[in-house]
Amino acid sequence: MTPSTDPAASPSPAAKPRFAYAVATVFGTGYLKPGPGTWGSAVGLFIAVVAHPFTWFYVLNATFLGAGLGVDLSFRSGSLGIAVALIPSVAVWLFLALLGVKTSRQVAKFAGVKDPQYVVIDEVSGVHLSLILSLAPVTPMVFLKPEDATAFALYSGMSILNWKFLLAGFLLFRLFDIAKPFPCRRLEKLPGGWGIMADDWMAGVYAAICLRLALHFHWL
Repeated sequence: MTPSTDPAASPSPAAKPRFAYAVATVFGTGYLKPGPGTWGSAVGLFIAVVAHPFTWFYVLNATFLGAGLGVDLSFRSGSLGIAVALIPSVAVWLFLALLGVKTSRQVAKFAGVKDPQYVVIDEVSGVHLSLILSLAPVTPMVFLKPEDATAFALYSGMSILNWKFLLAGFLLFRLFDIAKPFPCRRLEKLPGGWGIMADDWMAGVYAAICLRLALHFHWL
């Protein structure tokens, strides 16, 4: 019996996961040269600034007050003030982190590479995490008190718009992302997208610790 030579009988190649590629490369940022990770980190910095509610309050205040409308958009005090200052940034990070795990796994599987260089959603997520953690309203002993919410909102908001803070966060994250101190190398061995993302999260933690110390000693 002669084997079939019908092209339809041979398995067709898997379709390229275009949405996953768009997200994992941050809409082509991962193809920029030199250093796609550096470009991805820069995008992550921008997203972190835009995701922080103080940025929008600042812009809206400047817009409306500049127009003479007298609109007061200051942060509210109490627990609600803490939530307003925290939840949007954390929610955006969590969304991008989980989306990054899924899409980076799909891209790596399609490309047949453990961690493609053009996947930069991990840098976006990592540098964002470094800024969130460095501004977290906690001390080693106690969570921020509700009556301190207004001060925290101003502190975190002015920090996220401070170019020295942003530059330091960017440089520190890139340093730890490249150096990969313990346990970054081990985290890279996690399966699928978790291995691609987790080492950058750890780099973000190291960068956050340094940023927190810099803020504490008023170096920024």
